[in-house]
Amino acid sequence: MEGLGWFAAIIIGGLAGWLAEKFMKRDHNLLLNIFMGIVGAMLFNAVLVFVFGATLGGWIGQLFVGFVGACVLIAAINMLQRRA
Repeated sequence: MEGLGWFAAIIIGGLAGWLAEKFMKRDHNLLLNIFMGIVGAMLFNAVLVFVFGATLGGWIGQLFVGFVGACVLIAAINMLQRRA
């Protein structure tokens, strides 16, 4: 399966980051939402491939993966901020 491409990754990353931001009750800007969605998707995709040998495909699958990954990143940042 081919990847979604950079344009689609930015759109899906922004949407996944925004959804995660609302779910986790945080307030970030658009660029951070895009970053969280894309990096979260990359990290969670790596975990899925390592554990299950495959990942979710398509727009909806990557939106879900980006959302979960961004939620994990936001939670990790929250824990680090509380420690400091």
